Amino acid sequence: MGWTQKILRVNLTDGSVKSEPLNREWAHDYLGQRGLATRYFVAEVDPGVDALGPDNKMIMATGPLTGTMASTGGRYSVICKSPLTGAIACSNSGGFLGAEMKNAGWDMIIFEGRSPTPVYLYVENDRAELRPADDLWGKSVWETDELLHKKHQDPQLRVATVGRAAEAGCLYSAIINDLHRAAGRSGVGTVMASKNLKAVAIRGTRGVGNIKDPIRFMNVTREQKKVLADNAVTGQGLPTYGTQVLMNVINEIGALPTRNMREVRFEGAGKVSAEAMHEPRHSDGKPNLTTNAGCFGCTIACGRISTIDRGHFSVANKPEYWGNSGGLEYEAAWALGPDTGVDDLDALTYVNFLCNEDGMDPISFGSTVAAAMELFEEGAITTEDTGGIELRFGSAEALVAVTELTARGEGFGKALGLGSRRLCEKYGHPELSMTVKSQEFPAYDPRGIQGMGLTYATSNRGACHLRSYTVSSEVLGIPVKTDPLETDGKPELVIAFQDATAAVDSSGLCIFTTFAWSLENIAPQIDAACEGDWPVERVAEVGARIWQLERDFNMKAGLTGADDTLPGRLLKDAANVGPATGKVAGLDQMLPKYYELRGWTADGQLTDEVRSKFNLPA
Repeated sequence: MGWTQKILRVNLTDGSVKSEPLNREWAHDYLGQRGLATRYFVAEVDPGVDALGPDNKMIMATGPLTGTMASTGGRYSVICKSPLTGAIACSNSGGFLGAEMKNAGWDMIIFEGRSPTPVYLYVENDRAELRPADDLWGKSVWETDELLHKKHQDPQLRVATVGRAAEAGCLYSAIINDLHRAAGRSGVGTVMASKNLKAVAIRGTRGVGNIKDPIRFMNVTREQKKVLADNAVTGQGLPTYGTQVLMNVINEIGALPTRNMREVRFEGAGKVSAEAMHEPRHSDGKPNLTTNAGCFGCTIACGRISTIDRGHFSVANKPEYWGNSGGLEYEAAWALGPDTGVDDLDALTYVNFLCNEDGMDPISFGSTVAAAMELFEEGAITTEDTGGIELRFGSAEALVAVTELTARGEGFGKALGLGSRRLCEKYGHPELSMTVKSQEFPAYDPRGIQGMGLTYATSNRGACHLRSYTVSSEVLGIPVKTDPLETDGKPELVIAFQDATAAVDSSGLCIFTTFAWSLENIAPQIDAACEGDWPVERVAEVGARIWQLERDFNMKAGLTGADDTLPGRLLKDAANVGPATGKVAGLDQMLPKYYELRGWTADGQLTDEVRSKFNLPA
């Protein structure tokens, strides 16, 4: 089957917890995780719901391959309405919690309502109950994880929790599991905290059964692991350098957004790159990078574990940060570094630790700080607003100071917790917010990588690289090389990536496998695990159906085609260095064709034909 065929419904308002059978028809149409949870969500939640009200629901969902021997089969997703964007939120995380949920016998957990007091959910196989969390409220992620492990005396317990930032209402708060893996974007942690739900602690010992053809599944997953091992990216680049391998690459092609996207190259990129993480730099001669790390079942192991030089100003009197923790990955390193103009690797690592410790999306946080720095340099905010902090581009001290404030929800950190759009509106300069649908940009400038401009503009969860990573084709030549400076053919490319990504996100596998795999590699694994026939064409159709369903929810929630746009800076101000010199983002050349290929109207609305083709709910 692939699925456990059971979901756990938790009513936080009345404290009830009950098991329900999985809707098998929906599973066949939407597969699992992102797709299946979204189908449940749109069936149960009014699109106009207040994202931070009790009627918003939050779903933690696994895929049919989560917890299996498939490489990277450790993923889970969190689905809700986003408080940051007002759109559908689906945030994907690795680590071990997803596999633990599946091993406990659950395909997904649906949280509804709001608890009158802080609680956490404890799950041990079929046993599930809400328990008081008054003693956990106000604690950081790391403290909460430690206290729950002590309380349950089980080192194998897997914990997902929110930190102080979410409790304080930071709109881009994350849910952190396994101390430094995150369902990171769109404020899913803020929704969790709004429900007075502090944590989810899971222990599963049942194992994952229900595989349709176990022998074939073992054979096909073994074959596909070899494909990953033999690939230069998944077998060598990512294990050695992690996603940080991209820092110098993207900088060299003139597509590294710098100082709130005013520039496309950062002179200090080499100081905060993957290569720099490997160089001896501490007083004891050790590098920033301690080791790589993998999530459950992963044969790639792109994760970073790092340490900070004990003599660095950020941790000089803070021995609690002298140990290993989750190190910098590319998006975080970019947002905290080049986008703020800071080239201090230890400062960035410390700030990244704080994002892990208190559950903040480092992409949105770093981009919001970059906007604040530009506001400061423009005179729109002053030291009176910041509490005396000279918030200038390039200041590692200022970056550290505002991170500590935002993590605790104090002082100017409360304003930074609003996110870039609301911050810039508050201080009278909305044009300085580098967002789409109110979500901050990732680490690729669309003037130098045109496909990413269309990707950002049309993403169903706001600006996001993980919904359509055309960088793979435009920069790395995977699966085919396309010219990053050309707009022709990019609508087709973006749609192909969007649909394939939706399917992969719904399977329980990691999107990083697609550096080596296509749906031709993934579909046989699904087919061997799940009931029915799952040829490549069906898997691709599932991805397209998911994309249309998410879009439909967003339109009903009040978004329109006018939201499929980019900040004026990227549409009007040309890149001034590198291969993209003289180029702006060519969105107007790509968007009409994109709408046409999607089968939408000229203003981006779904048609009755599309709804009928994909059998979307009314």
